[in-house]
Amino acid sequence: MPRSGAEARRRLQQAALELYRERGFDQTTTAEIAARAGVNERTFFRHFPDKREVLFGGESDLRAALMRAVAEAPDGLQPLDLLLRAFRKVEHILEDNRSFAEPRLHVIAATPALRERDLAKASSLTDAVAEALRQRGVADRLAGLAARTGWAAFHQAVQAWIDDSSQSLDAHLLQAFDDLRALCQTAPCTSMGM
Repeated sequence: MPRSGAEARRRLQQAALELYRERGFDQTTTAEIAARAGVNERTFFRHFPDKREVLFGGESDLRAALMRAVAEAPDGLQPLDLLLRAFRKVEHILEDNRSFAEPRLHVIAATPALRERDLAKASSLTDAVAEALRQRGVADRLAGLAARTGWAAFHQAVQAWIDDSSQSLDAHLLQAFDDLRALCQTAPCTSMGM
């Protein structure tokens, strides 16, 4: 039996990931996850409200770290530069959990209910980041656009890192933001044929 709450939580997450990969999300029950983790089902529900949430347990830590990084960034940074700095501050959360993050992404990609939850979590995180930017004085419209654009670049960097581990997450993140800047510097189309 796990001796601490953190250990039980970690074992439940690992057990869920293993079972989802072996049997699929829909065919796995919370009782099976708990049994694989060596705890009872009540313990599962003390840590997670449902079997979808077990793969999103680190979201609150990521949110808190991002909010702190945005709040503590030096003055004078443009919104995207501020976000790049914040994402670089939190990338260690993913790097430290790569052995979980990589298969987790594959399970999410293969499971509609988990993709839906992933999109909802991403939306919630981008809303929080936009609010953090607003608190730093970024105009409402620009804060929302920067948060969504920055999150898309971060997500692309994470996927590139999962696909190509020969480079660090930081290298992929810097490349994604360089690509984003390159897109912004291309000449705008003056006529779209409308």
